[in-house]
Parts: sequence; structure tokens; C-alpha cells
Amino acid sequence: MAQYRTSVKIGNWNEELRLEEDTKREHLEKKERGELAAQKVDFLKQHILSPVDLTVTTDGRLHFGDVVMLVNMGGEERDCSALSINADVNSFKKIPTPGIISPCGVAAGKGIQACPRTAFIITSVDGSPEGSTLHFDQSFALKTTSGFARGLYLTSDLQSFQKCAKKSRLQEVNLEDGSSFLSWWKIVHFDPQERLEYEGQPVPANMSVLIIHCKTNQALAVLGDHVIWNTYGKEYEMTAHTFLDSHKAEQDNNRWTLCTSDPAGEGLVLLTHPRLGAPNKVLTQADPGI
Repeated sequence: MAQYRTSVKIGNWNEELRLEEDTKREHLEKKERGELAAQKVDFLKQHILSPVDLTVTTDGRLHFGDVVMLVNMGGEERDCSALSINADVNSFKKIPTPGIISPCGVAAGKGIQACPRTAFIITSVDGSPEGSTLHFDQSFALKTTSGFARGLYLTSDLQSFQKCAKKSRLQEVNLEDGSSFLSWWKIVHFDPQERLEYEGQPVPANMSVLIIHCKTNQALAVLGDHVIWNTYGKEYEMTAHTFLDSHKAEQDNNRWTLCTSDPAGEGLVLLTHPRLGAPNKVLTQADPGI
């Protein structure tokens, strides 16, 4: 009667051995080309989280061409967050040059640091020259910075069954190639009682304001009750929707601060708020809108 030992090869042992060798060879080839999932994530973070210099404002105003961060100061159940590109390994390309594929989503990230993911350029849509002052109720666009995420515009579309925010089902906000009327926004004063008085006045930097979508008249908003888990951790969903309180005033979901750099060159933004915490080196100016 035949007896089998552990060293006896049975079944399709040769095919299994070849398959294992092919798998190892394919893994090594992908590693050499930088196509492993971990390598893609590292490559993405290396480029999209690299430091970016925000504009230093000398007159305390916002101008066309300024590089700013859009920061929401948070609320009772929501941390401070910044408008951020929600790009994963499937949203970027290496060839011919590294970049983000359009369309690309956005989120409200807790990383308050100036980088290509969080920095945006105030761009003219009405022929205003670069360097001129931005005024309340004046249309403008928000464009991603040069380099890795170059040339994408913050865009919002009408709510529909096919195009809406994934969790809240409210009006979608994302990044698209090229500027159109759907990428036009305007800034209004956060206080409805003073809004008419500020119309046409220069927009101060580092002040709480509302950012309104020109097409739909909905305000840019962060949703603390709709959490997104992505490559960068726990973040909040973004939408264009106006949230009103009992006094018909916009809630803190809709309040944003367009942050510039510290004139002394020692910090990132001119904000003083306990929710910002330690990552900001210099906090020199309180936000009058909080």
C-alpha cells in the first residue's frame, strides 16, 4: 500500500509554483514603476501636501491673484476645517506631468496648513486686473495653485438626481477644468443687517464672510454631521447650501475666512481662535466675525 510523506508533491504543484513566481515578479515590476498602492499614496501626499506660500497682504484687503486658504472656524460639534481637494490615488496622474484629474471632489479638512490641497487663487472673471481689490458682491473664481493641482476651478451645479453631494444629497461642489458661470462666486458680509452697507466695499482679509454661488445663490457650507473618511483621515462633506437660523441669519456652517499669510513671515494665517490649536505658529489678529 502506497504511503505519502509531507515531501511528496501532489496536485497541480508545478502550476501553483509558477503562479507564485509570476505574482512575485509582477509585484517587483510594479514596485520598480512605483505602481504599488502604498507608493501611490506616498507620491500623492508628497506633492499635494508640500508647503505653499500664502499671499502677504499689506493693506488688509483681498486682491485678485491672492493665494488664500478658506477656513471655517467650526461650531459646537464641528472642528475648525479648511476647504481641501479630496483627491485619492485614483484622482491623480503621473504622465506627462503629475496632476489632478478633473472632475475632483472637495472636502473640509482639519489640516490647517498651506499646501496645494488647501491653497486657492482669487481669480478675476469680469476683466479686473490682477492685483486690484476684490469688492463685496463682485464675481470671482477660486482656482487651484500652480504645480500639482494646476488649473482646476471650484464649481457648483444645480441639485439633481445625478449630480448632488453623496451623503447630504444637497448641491454638489467640486473642481472642474476651465472657468464657466458655474464657477462664479461672490462674497457678502456675514451680518444680514450690515450687508447692504458693505455692498461694493473692499473685502477685508481674514474676516468672517459668506461665499455665495452666483448661479444658484446658495452659500458655500461645511456639514459637520456628514463625515467623510478618505486618504487624509476624517473630514467633512462640502456643499453649496444656505443654512438659516430662527432670525433668518446664516449659521456658522456658511461662515468662511479667506486667510492670508502673516506679514512678519513667521506664521501661516492671521487668526486667533482656540480651535486652531498648535499647528499655527503665529496668531496675531482676531476674527471679528466670530
